[in-house]
Amino acid sequence: MIFIGILIGLVIGAVAAFVIYTKSKDTYYTKGVIDGVEKRKRDAEAITGSAEEQAKRIVEDAEKDADNKKKSALIEAKDEIHKLRTEADKEIKDRRAELSRQERRMQQKEENLDKKTDNLEKKEDSLNQKIKSADEKLKEAEQIKKSQLDVLERISEFTRDQAKEYIISKLEDDLVHEKAVKIQTYEQQLKDECNEKARSYISLAIAKVAADQVSEAAVSVVPLPNDEMKGRIIGREGRNIRTLETLTGVDLIIDDTPEAITLSCFDQIRREVARIALEKLIADGRIHPTRIEEMVDKAKREVEYRIKQEGERAVIETNVHGLNHELIKLLGRLKFRTSYRQNVLDHSIEVSKLCGVLASELGVDANIARRAGLLHDIGKALTSEIEGSHVQIGVDVCKKYNESPVIIHAVEAHHNDVEPRTVIACIVQAADAISAARPAARSENYESYIKRLQKLEEICKSYDGVEKCFAVQAGREVRIMVMPEIINDEKMVIVARQIAQQIETEMDYPGQIKVNLIRESRVSDYAK
Repeated sequence: MIFIGILIGLVIGAVAAFVIYTKSKDTYYTKGVIDGVEKRKRDAEAITGSAEEQAKRIVEDAEKDADNKKKSALIEAKDEIHKLRTEADKEIKDRRAELSRQERRMQQKEENLDKKTDNLEKKEDSLNQKIKSADEKLKEAEQIKKSQLDVLERISEFTRDQAKEYIISKLEDDLVHEKAVKIQTYEQQLKDECNEKARSYISLAIAKVAADQVSEAAVSVVPLPNDEMKGRIIGREGRNIRTLETLTGVDLIIDDTPEAITLSCFDQIRREVARIALEKLIADGRIHPTRIEEMVDKAKREVEYRIKQEGERAVIETNVHGLNHELIKLLGRLKFRTSYRQNVLDHSIEVSKLCGVLASELGVDANIARRAGLLHDIGKALTSEIEGSHVQIGVDVCKKYNESPVIIHAVEAHHNDVEPRTVIACIVQAADAISAARPAARSENYESYIKRLQKLEEICKSYDGVEKCFAVQAGREVRIMVMPEIINDEKMVIVARQIAQQIETEMDYPGQIKVNLIRESRVSDYAK
């Protein structure tokens, strides 16, 4: 019981102590809260006062900044206004200066116009005075003429009617001379008409013949399938190319030209044989000395056959019959012969046709003329084998194969080696000249061609009064510009004739050269 009593006492003491502690704690806590509130109040009042001051400062700074910006904007506006005003003043000043310049120019133009008007008035007055003076001089001349007529009547003792009769008698004598001049003029006109008719015949003959002319060079080019073929053609140590050159007599030029070999030889027949043989070897592919000999033999037979065909073609095309077969072969050889780069066979065919046309127009046997024209250059087929001119060789060949004397004479006379005695010979001469001298038929050395043109122009420039001259149409016409104050219309005829005669005397040329003089007078003035 004592223990319980002690325990109860302890509990009561503990409760009493807790109550006392709790009351003291509440009292302390209440006092701390009141102090904290007071402190926060004081802090809030301090912060509020500081914020108001700061707000005032911000407002004051903003007002100061606004004032500064306002002042800066005003300054910039004033500067811009001043700048615009300056530019406007400058533009106004420039425009005033331009207006001043224009006013000065207008004033100068008005002064010039006034001066010109005054000059025109002065000229008009001067012209009126001259007209008046001319009228007076004309009247004076009429009076002098009348007085001179009276003096002439007294001196000659002829009245006016008698003088008229005398003048008419003199005119009759002059008319007799004029008649003689007219007769000579008519004779010259007849000659000109004959020349015109001859030209017409020649032109007709040319128009009916249109043989193509082929210009061949002294080389032929053989194409190769590839550059490897060059080595095969040369062969080991060059034996293949030596064999081919020995058998054909042609030089093979193998250079850097891609896929091509050049054959060079003056004899076109040998060159053609080499070309055909080489093409056959390239196509066959087997290239060695034995095969080369076989192909060269085949090429020779092929060329001989082609020569025969060309001769037969020429005979058929020209309608010439009864020729010896050897003459036909010689004609075929002309296919591989050129003269001034004109193919001789085509030239002979053309001459034959021209001879036939000219003979028909002149009423001569056209068959004989065509035969003579076809054979006139037959000697050129053997000029590389027989010494002598082609004319003499042609005469000998025609005699050998029993051609008629008319044909032989035409062949002999077509280059004036002998004087032509027959119409056929003259026709062959004319046809040969037409075929050889027409433009583009034959070509000549470039240097000699240039020298000929220069010589032609030098002859023309050597005459007084010649200003310029030009050789045109490959030297077949020369155009000469003369000075009109030195050479008049009548003198032009004389100068043209003198130039033509000097050209005939000093120059060699095919066909004819037209001398064309041009005289031009020009007067220029300006309307202001």
